[in-house]
Amino acid sequence: MTPAGSLSFAWLVLFAAGILEIIWAVSMKASDGFTKLHWAAITLAAAFLSFWLLGLSLKTLPVGTAYAVWTGIGAVGAAVLGIMLFSEPVNATRIGCILLIVTGILGLRFTSGH
Repeated sequence: MTPAGSLSFAWLVLFAAGILEIIWAVSMKASDGFTKLHWAAITLAAAFLSFWLLGLSLKTLPVGTAYAVWTGIGAVGAAVLGIMLFSEPVNATRIGCILLIVTGILGLRFTSGH
């Protein structure tokens, strides 16, 4: 089995795709409705790379697992960075919900059989 087809490589690629999803979501906010062109360019580049890497991971991983993990990474990262960078609300309920998403991501990762 080549590294490109290995399970660990697919999970690494999926994690990178999730990080890029965070980047495009946060840079879209920073682009102020695509009026700040450098942030808009980062948004589009990161989105393209994120989708491409997700597609690459789907060669090995089940679509339901990969998609849920990809969106979960993006959701958690965007929520945390929204709090840190954009002064979005933070309270115990919101933190609890973020932790539930993290639990779901880890559960899918370790029980998917892949």
